[in-house]
Amino acid sequence: MSPGDQQKMGGGEGLFSTAYRCLMECDPDTKMELTRQAARAWREGRLELGEEPGEESGPQAVGDPGRPERPQLVHPRELPRRSVAHDQGRAALIHAVTHIEFNAVNLAWDAVYRFRGLPRGFYHDWVGVAEDEARHFDALRERLRALGRDYGDFPAHNGLWDMAQRTAHVLLARMALVPRVLEARGLDVTPGMIRRLNAAGDRETAEALEMVLREEVGHVAAGSRWFRHVCQERGLEPEAAFFELLQGLLRGEIRCPLHLQARREAGFSESELERLERLCR
Repeated sequence: MSPGDQQKMGGGEGLFSTAYRCLMECDPDTKMELTRQAARAWREGRLELGEEPGEESGPQAVGDPGRPERPQLVHPRELPRRSVAHDQGRAALIHAVTHIEFNAVNLAWDAVYRFRGLPRGFYHDWVGVAEDEARHFDALRERLRALGRDYGDFPAHNGLWDMAQRTAHVLLARMALVPRVLEARGLDVTPGMIRRLNAAGDRETAEALEMVLREEVGHVAAGSRWFRHVCQERGLEPEAAFFELLQGLLRGEIRCPLHLQARREAGFSESELERLERLCR
């Protein structure tokens, strides 16, 4: 990013237009730098919260977010096997998680841009999530490069953004099904990846994933917090609303085992965890 671009970030700009700029940027390096600049500008009070000139009708429709031409997006069944016993399989595994983090940056900015009229704390949470996800992307991309590969070298799937599209106009569904289902799945599977990487002697990548796991607990907790906020505003019982959405949009499908302690820390009640375990397949 040029010095002029850095100066412009936050110079009388609003949060929503900044979020849109980050969301629609295609180049990964520029997207991550814009994200860091935007998060800093927000913390320093240099981004205004409120509708901006030309935005009286609300957010623009977002089809596809900004992303590079590669990786090629395929059905999950077409993805390569990811054994960590050799460098190729380990690189494929790291690439898959790197792609998830790239999508997570877009998802956080989409939540900031799309959903209006919420308390300032909502935007503070999701700007912070975007900044964390950018750091995760950079850390994992560095590990990928250490193996002689880069982001885009393997195919990937688009499941996270597909769910963003399905929940584009319903905040309650977005908070329930992206942080509390899809991202919570990361809490369940990451400890196993860490064990496999340590067994393969890749302590550096394992440490990067340990950092990701710690911070993702807070991201899922933000989803829990704002899901319950919307339920309270609408007079809904949160657990009943969560399982109704889970059944309606995902046919009640949950994969196990669950990382129960991480999910507790991320705002799941014991009753919810018991019901989720009964749904496991």
